[in-house]
Amino acid sequence: MEIYLNQLFPSFKMELTYITCKDIAEAKKISKKLLDEKLIACSNMFPISSMFHWKGKLVEEDEVVLLCKSSRTEFQSLIKVVEGMHSYDIPCIERISSEGSEKFEQWVRKEVA
Repeated sequence: MEIYLNQLFPSFKMELTYITCKDIAEAKKISKKLLDEKLIACSNMFPISSMFHWKGKLVEEDEVVLLCKSSRTEFQSLIKVVEGMHSYDIPCIERISSEGSEKFEQWVRKEVA
């Protein structure tokens, strides 16, 4: 008999959180804190090039994206931690609903419990 994760834990919803950071050092510092607080199961870091308007000027910067695997229930706590330690006045913190393999979602759930 096959049992699916959503049958055992119907309230569990895996999510990805997308956070931009000024550099790899900041991304690692934030990632470590979120892992230590069990707010994320893991993170990936990618260098990116960004363009945006800030204070009336067009800005082009190199940044690092922190992509975190977590659960919907941890998002508000995650925001508080990131905003409390991030160098940006308004950090980009976005959540993206996701669905993974059953085994991967079980692992994420265990890590953020």
